[in-house]
Amino acid sequence: MTRRITLTLSICLINLIATAQQLHFTVSMEQPANHYFHVELRCSAIKDTATDFKMPVWTPGYYQRMDYAKNVEHFTVKNAAGDTIPWHMSAGNTWHISHQKQAAFTISYDVKTVRLFVGTPYIDEERAFIRPAGVFIHPAGRINLPATVQIKPYTGWNNVATGLDSVPGRSFTYTASNFDVLYDSPFLIGNLEELPAFTVRGISHRFIGYELGDFDRQAFMNDLKKIITTATDLIGDIPYKHYTFLSISPRGMGGIEQLNSTAISFSGESQNDTASRIRALNFLAHEYFHHYNVKRIRPIELGPFDYDNGSRTNQLWVSEGLSVYYEYLIVKRAGLSTEEDLLNAFTGNIKAFEKGIGKRYQSLQQASYETWSDGPFGRKDDKENKTISYYDKGPVVGMLFDFTIRQKTNNKKSLDDVMRTLYKEYYQKKQRGFTEEELRQVITKIAGDPLTELFDYVYTTKELDYTKYLGYAGLSMDTSTYKITRLPNPTSLQKKIVSSWLGE
Repeated sequence: MTRRITLTLSICLINLIATAQQLHFTVSMEQPANHYFHVELRCSAIKDTATDFKMPVWTPGYYQRMDYAKNVEHFTVKNAAGDTIPWHMSAGNTWHISHQKQAAFTISYDVKTVRLFVGTPYIDEERAFIRPAGVFIHPAGRINLPATVQIKPYTGWNNVATGLDSVPGRSFTYTASNFDVLYDSPFLIGNLEELPAFTVRGISHRFIGYELGDFDRQAFMNDLKKIITTATDLIGDIPYKHYTFLSISPRGMGGIEQLNSTAISFSGESQNDTASRIRALNFLAHEYFHHYNVKRIRPIELGPFDYDNGSRTNQLWVSEGLSVYYEYLIVKRAGLSTEEDLLNAFTGNIKAFEKGIGKRYQSLQQASYETWSDGPFGRKDDKENKTISYYDKGPVVGMLFDFTIRQKTNNKKSLDDVMRTLYKEYYQKKQRGFTEEELRQVITKIAGDPLTELFDYVYTTKELDYTKYLGYAGLSMDTSTYKITRLPNPTSLQKKIVSSWLGE
């Protein structure tokens, strides 16, 4: 069934002085059963006689073209007198509007919603989820404008959850310093449940969701606090003022990371079984760690974003693959999984990679760049699948880098030091992403060695030498089952490496 929501969006002021320009959105949901956003955008004091308004074709964190504008209907523009003024589509996601200089005009349009998914807006009679890139348009070239958003929940709905800061004294009203922040801050609206909040380093962390299920809520939040404490201890800094987990549905396990929130599908029922509990905690650790690794520790191509075409990078093996690597380690170091759980997780990645024919055809770098056409997990519908997933090979190569750095430095340095250095040097000091060469330089400096063969594992299809690199940590792998176990008689250095790696 096509879904509709009603949304009112208004720009209060766009004037000649850039610092005074503001955009104000009002989102209402008067008839959720109609399943449409209705958008009204009031514009005034624009100095030009024509303005382009754009809707992103994708949302950062999900590297697939979504073409959100295809769901925009009934687009009209009227002046202050109510007369229709001309406009036309100048591109698939761009509306070109001709208007008088400094004149006020109003844009109206509907946005239909179809799919309950963290990457798309959605409304039904039970809850609304606003994926901002699929709802809000922006004046072209003015992505740095601040914006406020007022949410008017449907009658009987009492909760709005988002990572945006609230505007003091204004009910359900939030502010974003620019459109990058707005597009990175989804909203969940409805009769939601909030679990017991906690603080880490004095910072509040919340978990809010729809139909969370039957489980021990306090025990779960205690586990989540351990995960966040372990992750923040690894990097040594918390860059946000508050953090919110938004659970939009109990079905599926999809998630998209944001600057200070994450939109996920989560069921508390997962906490009632040991295996599913570990999978869920790994998943949450992954999405949380992304606020460091990709939002702040990021390839240079991932910001400023190209909202019209998508932002391609060769380094998703770092942003996604190493986030998988650290999800396992964080949960283990937090005391929430066992050594066997951890090693079995890597066995699963190795098996998935090694059993695929794609390992002979596509490098890790190519998988990163081609994800826009291949999909995040590689192509699955080919007669002969010649792709790989950076979600599988990425964490495995990350493990080999980690063990090698530890071995080269007598366990004085590790991949953790690489992540901390990237965070401090590029996010905190230079306030930008890193290039491929800069990543290589950081790793080389910390390891004291260029690690040429390991970078070959990134840029070529060279076969991985598991015996050599796992051996650095006193581990071995059964080549028939891919099961990883400890060597029977490890050296002193091997013992130190595996012990510190596990967080013991």
